[in-house]
Amino acid sequence: AFSGKDGTKVDRSAAYAGRWVAKSLVKAGLCRRCLVQVAYGIGVAEPLSIHVETYGTAKEGVSEKDLVDIVRKNFDLRPGCLIRDLNLKTPIFSKT
Repeated sequence: AFSGKDGTKVDRSAAYAGRWVAKSLVKAGLCRRCLVQVAYGIGVAEPLSIHVETYGTAKEGVSEKDLVDIVRKNFDLRPGCLIRDLNLKTPIFSKT
């Protein structure tokens, strides 16, 4: 369960980031489908682990380890950077 709609909390911002990374990998043609998992530790800015699952749809010659390396090199997944890059301080809510 998420901690409300507060994008500054790492569980929600990491979920947004995982979706952002997964969509980017698919759009780049590196796979047709993927799941990105990110794990954080209390008081540690860098993710403890990053896992990419492509369900066998990775581009030929590209392993899931290669995709993790690409993610580490191209996405700053520290919570503060996610808040900045995904503009989570100014959320857009719809009236209910």
